[in-house]
Amino acid sequence: MSQQQDIAACVLGALEKYFRDLDGEKPTDVYDMVMKSVERPMLEVVLRQAGGNQTQAAEMLGINRNTLRKKLTEFQLI
Repeated sequence: MSQQQDIAACVLGALEKYFRDLDGEKPTDVYDMVMKSVERPMLEVVLRQAGGNQTQAAEMLGINRNTLRKKLTEFQLI
């Protein structure tokens, strides 16, 4: 199993558990919930792997450095 498949399997399992645990409640804002749940730890790990270098982290993520800074600020990581 590839690393990408490992991550997908974790998300799949978490979402299945989320829907099981709703116990009849109507789900809302699932997309935002998943993205926010995944994005912060991803940013933390990539920034750590880049030794705190935001330019390098942005390159690893495939996003613009200004976008990375905006996200780091949004998640209070800087």
